[in-house]
Amino acid sequence: MKKIWLAGIGGAVTGMVVTAQFAVPIVAQEADKERTVYEQLDLFGDIFERVRSSYVEEVDEKDLIQNAINGMLTHLDPHSSYMPPDEFDDMQVQTKGEFGGLGIEVTQEEGFVKVVSPIEGTPADRADIQPGDLITQVDGETVFGLTLNEAVDLMRGPVGSDITITISREGIDEPFDVVLTRETITIAAVKSRIEDGVVVLRLTTFNEQTFPDLEEQLAEKVEEAGGMDKVTGFVLDLRNNPGGLLNQAISVVDAFLESGEIVSTRGRDPRDSERYNATPGDLAQGKPMVVVINGGSASASEIVAGALKDHHRAVIIGTQSFGKGSVQTIMPVQGEGAMRLTTARYYTPSGRSIQALGVAPDIIVEPQVAEAAEAAAEELPPSRTEADLRGSLENDSLTEDEKKILEEDRARKEETARMRAEDYQLSYAIDILRGLSYLSAKN
Repeated sequence: MKKIWLAGIGGAVTGMVVTAQFAVPIVAQEADKERTVYEQLDLFGDIFERVRSSYVEEVDEKDLIQNAINGMLTHLDPHSSYMPPDEFDDMQVQTKGEFGGLGIEVTQEEGFVKVVSPIEGTPADRADIQPGDLITQVDGETVFGLTLNEAVDLMRGPVGSDITITISREGIDEPFDVVLTRETITIAAVKSRIEDGVVVLRLTTFNEQTFPDLEEQLAEKVEEAGGMDKVTGFVLDLRNNPGGLLNQAISVVDAFLESGEIVSTRGRDPRDSERYNATPGDLAQGKPMVVVINGGSASASEIVAGALKDHHRAVIIGTQSFGKGSVQTIMPVQGEGAMRLTTARYYTPSGRSIQALGVAPDIIVEPQVAEAAEAAAEELPPSRTEADLRGSLENDSLTEDEKKILEEDRARKEETARMRAEDYQLSYAIDILRGLSYLSAKN
């Protein structure tokens, strides 16, 4: 079924003795193990029949079996599950970049639904749902004790309909309600812009369009800047990117590396291990890079950040990433459904697993709330320079054109400084690129 992923005679004699002594116990152990498995399956069959015949209300046999299968999988880890045909269809649509819902990537933690990341531009994002939020109720119904699929089913509904979710957030004493309106979620995998010669590439997800969009928009922005010589560097913004397709993450890393390992996956069977390497060609042509991450950067985002960090290709700034270091394989099963099964862990080029640890930024940069940034700016006394002093001498070493260039450069830097009130982490990334570009120019 297709998956979406002797040393001579003495040694010989000794071997025969060992075989004679231990063959029977080993065979007996295997037989005992097999018998235990069949006994447990008989137990399942017995309980299934008793529930079907004796439960206080009539039950749907199909639902019973599906719930039993899902229970088996969800008890392995938070990411393994059974997908009935309709959920399997939804998943295939999502990887293509458009689906209906709230725009929240979720996982499960201690019986509650935990937000990995809101998807940019969606109802959840506009309502300021944050990574790490716990969803405790949906329309007044508790999600505690439900499987992740069951909880997600509660959040589904017709496009245009309202839903109330109850949020428990660290630092806030009482849970609070948020009303969202379901809508069709169309994900733009990549958004781009230029800030003072810096090409900012914002990756919101890793679906089938991510690398093609990245390649296209990078080329467009370089041309808009006037060519690669006019580009200071590149910012890869992976904040609140919950991940997605492994092959897309590999392609994104490959876009900026000339050679070397990108990521390796290791499963239960060593023969199933894979190692992915970069191919020649760097879309950024060696220009400096900064990658911005936060607690909502998960899975494929962490593969990208981890690889570029280990190869010293980019400076990683922001806050610790989510820490999802496992690979799920989608396996179609009979009945047109599918099984999402954790089949491997992935490792960064240095051989480190980020499972439950995340990627640590090279420079920790906490987000700064706009109000706090403005308040800090107001506390600073107005600056005075030599030019403000009455009777100060004029600078006689610069031409008018040189003075104009300096004024334009200062204006650009002041614009970046103003950005700090809107997006402190991004403005920090741009400042780092300016410094790296200056150093490389001096060398």
